[in-house]
Amino acid sequence: MQHRIIVLGAGYTGASAAGRLARRLRREDVAITLVNAEPDFVERVRLHQLASGQDLAPRPLRKMFEGTGVTLRIARVTGLDADRRTVTVRDPDGTGEAEELTCDTLVHALGSAWDGRGVPGAAEHAHEVASRAGALRLRERLAGLAAGAPVVVVGGGLTGLEAATEIAEARPDLDVALAARGGLGEPLSPKARRHLRKVFDGLGITVHEHTAVTAVEAARVRTGDGTPIPAEVTVWTAGFAVHPLTGDTTLEVSGTGQIVVDATMRSLSHPQVYAIGDAALAAGPGGKPLRMSCATGIPSAWQAADAIAARLTGTKLPNVPLRYFNQCVSLGRRQGLIQYVTADDRAVRAALTGRTAALYKEIVCKGAAWGVAHPTFGLPVRRRPALPAPAGTDPAAGAEAAVRTDPAVEAGAAAESTA
Repeated sequence: MQHRIIVLGAGYTGASAAGRLARRLRREDVAITLVNAEPDFVERVRLHQLASGQDLAPRPLRKMFEGTGVTLRIARVTGLDADRRTVTVRDPDGTGEAEELTCDTLVHALGSAWDGRGVPGAAEHAHEVASRAGALRLRERLAGLAAGAPVVVVGGGLTGLEAATEIAEARPDLDVALAARGGLGEPLSPKARRHLRKVFDGLGITVHEHTAVTAVEAARVRTGDGTPIPAEVTVWTAGFAVHPLTGDTTLEVSGTGQIVVDATMRSLSHPQVYAIGDAALAAGPGGKPLRMSCATGIPSAWQAADAIAARLTGTKLPNVPLRYFNQCVSLGRRQGLIQYVTADDRAVRAALTGRTAALYKEIVCKGAAWGVAHPTFGLPVRRRPALPAPAGTDPAAGAEAAVRTDPAVEAGAAAESTA
């Protein structure tokens, strides 16, 4: 009987995990189903480009997974029962008759969406660039603005910096402003902050530093002291939240709603569930939680896929610490910023700026998309056979039980413990 694996979400993390599992396990032993609401792979790190008027090449998921053995199901996830290991899906638009899918192992990669943080008017009046649909709505709205119209980007994080510069470069006739709760590029190194300010000045972007936006209205935003900032269009990048389905389950979640996982990305409360990317609360160096980002998501997908494969085949579990190396920021198409960081994501003095940094970021974006379609980097793969589940065991736990009773595996574990 095949071990049924369902991966929810085909973003950077889910698509990477499904593809890597297909290259680690024999098709006769596992049935891998990838569920996604859209037929195309969405390059989320480029959505600010899409919103500013650029066209992105389509990446059909069916073509990406053709011949891999992964079954693609275009559907919207509307329910999740972690105890029963079932997923409820409907048509991509959320309508139609509900269907229940059953699995032995579930990989939760539904990611995150924008979050207005409860700010009055944000949901009604602000635009977002965290989804393809949102980016397209913003694109249409920006295209209809007359010269001189004010646009305010709320949020001084990396997404806000990219959105503000991309819009200002594409539409120099607009009056673009950024409202940041802290200073411009506050977590970055002095060199990076100087370059950032130079680019913002060159693009004519007004910066409202140390400014909290407390309300969003149709033609303005209001700040903490009540001062209004004109905004025919408000772009909200000040917060992200995990998929709401996560909180409706019995899974152990954090205060942020993320699924609490161990070093192999497995749920602490439900061993048959793995969470990766923005959906997971994983500890990085020093026990510091990893932030929501592509830089976190893809390595976590590799970790989970390799752990699932190891547990099913009775091989050694992966033990690769998740860490950071740099923060890559595009500042329009001609400028960029690469901030080098410590393992736990703190900025160091070194930073790469200018056109070289823009090229670096472009290579990173292309590499991330290529890596989703080639999750083992094009290297030869070895699909290992899954161990049979001992008689009378739960199929979801059977392979792990087999691992524990395999003398060779136990001997290897003992050797590791004494090393």
